[in-house]
Amino acid sequence: MRIRWPRRVSAQVLLTQVAITTGVTVLATGLFLAPLSHQLDDQAMRRALSIAQTAAAEPQIADSLLTSEPTPDGPVQAEAERIRHATRAEYVVVMDLNGTRWSHTTEDRIGEHVSTDPGEALAGQEVMQIDNGTLGRSARGKVPLRDSGGRIVGAVSVGIAYDSVRDRLLGAVPGLLLYAAAALAVGVLAAIGGSRRLQRRTHGLAFADISSLLDEREAMLHGIREGVVALDRQGRIRLVNDEAGRLLGLGPDATGHVLDDVLPPGRTTDVLTGRVEGTDLLTVSGGRVLVTNRMPTGDGGAVATLRDRTELELLGRELDSTHGLLDALRAQDHEHANRLHTLLGLLELGLHDEAVEFVVEVADTHRSSAEQIAEQVRDPLLAALLVGKAAIAAERGVALRISAATGLPDRVVDPRDLVTVLGNLIDNALDAASAHRTADSFVEVELRTEEDTTAVLRVSDTGPGVPPEARDLIFTEGWSTKERPAHRGRGLGLALVRRLAERYGGIARVTARAGGGAVFTVVLPEALVAEDVSGHLASHPTERDQLTGLTGLAGARETR
Repeated sequence: MRIRWPRRVSAQVLLTQVAITTGVTVLATGLFLAPLSHQLDDQAMRRALSIAQTAAAEPQIADSLLTSEPTPDGPVQAEAERIRHATRAEYVVVMDLNGTRWSHTTEDRIGEHVSTDPGEALAGQEVMQIDNGTLGRSARGKVPLRDSGGRIVGAVSVGIAYDSVRDRLLGAVPGLLLYAAAALAVGVLAAIGGSRRLQRRTHGLAFADISSLLDEREAMLHGIREGVVALDRQGRIRLVNDEAGRLLGLGPDATGHVLDDVLPPGRTTDVLTGRVEGTDLLTVSGGRVLVTNRMPTGDGGAVATLRDRTELELLGRELDSTHGLLDALRAQDHEHANRLHTLLGLLELGLHDEAVEFVVEVADTHRSSAEQIAEQVRDPLLAALLVGKAAIAAERGVALRISAATGLPDRVVDPRDLVTVLGNLIDNALDAASAHRTADSFVEVELRTEEDTTAVLRVSDTGPGVPPEARDLIFTEGWSTKERPAHRGRGLGLALVRRLAERYGGIARVTARAGGGAVFTVVLPEALVAEDVSGHLASHPTERDQLTGLTGLAGARETR
């Protein structure tokens, strides 16, 4: 049968770890046994040498060797056997200079020549070796035997049975194998635990599945038109897809940095880091309206998604403006019908002079109002915005006044930015004034120039005003007191106003109006082209970055 390699990552890792653990255990055991054998041999040879040195140090043996004969009952044999029994050596052989044995374990071999060469010991050298003799293989130690004068008179050879060395080695093997088995068992259990944990973390997937998922993940993250930012538990960026990089202005090198270090302070950063919680939170980043959601992950991090709502917000604001204009046109239609009926009645009654006077009066009224705005506001886009807003204000029962201090020359660097600011402020003022409408409810607009290139926009209303504690929050993205329309979000218009003011290096603030209501003031330095001494327009010193997507919205509606 063919053994199939498991597909799951956890099973493959388990088998790999068990194989590695087994191999390491076997290798470690072998590496331990190899030096152990040499160590036991060395110990046996040194023990034999030590016994031989002890025997050679006995002066009785040297004296007896010189004064007696090599016989089984001689004093040399007796002393050698005493030493052998005391040390449990295999043999203790004493020999003379001719290599003749004076002692031996087998008494019949006394008087015979030794079986191995005693030359080195008789020459005065000490010898340790593993060798074969008449008693078999043994660990041997040989030392020279000297008399009281220090002359070599023979040698002493002591042997330790090699079987005892092998028995010690074999006796150590079971204990060593037991320790190896215990280590192997611990390693296998650890591998099984790690494998089960890995199985839970990988959901039982195979390597091929994980590879496919990674490929699909990369293709999906960089292919979708929704921004994705992944953060770890320390708030560092782990992943930024292409769309998120475009929406937030982040480059490829942002990965690994803390989000607060690569994004400017503001609501967008607070939402992405989790300091502001909620679903479908609206933020503004780089002039784009974003819908942001943040989902925590199991490892303590989070994944934030960003959707670009700029176009939808643009359409929603245009829809609001269109509704306002339709309401104004509807009101004007009724007013026009009444005037036609009046004119028809005058004609039927034959009051022709009165009819002519009535038509001239109506035409002059409209013409004078438009001409007054055009004289004070020279820029055609801003003038058209004010004329349209005046019609909407009239429909809502609120008077739109142009301050006598208004005077804005036709030197605006980018009228669309001022249209965005002024349109948002007027819409907010109309909402506030109409919600608390009285007989003299009005919205007053003032546009003027300071220091030749600074534009100041001020819009006041007779509404309820803004409480002091909410005057900073009112410019925060997503903050609103009005009901959210079905087609778009709230809390963006004033945030865009402040963002535009900051882009120009100016400010946007709200204060209380004397007599009740609120006054919104926006200062835009260098919003106008400088005029030289001769009265001609000087070239603008810099080309200012413009907010994209939301500029030019004359009918922008926003809340406080």
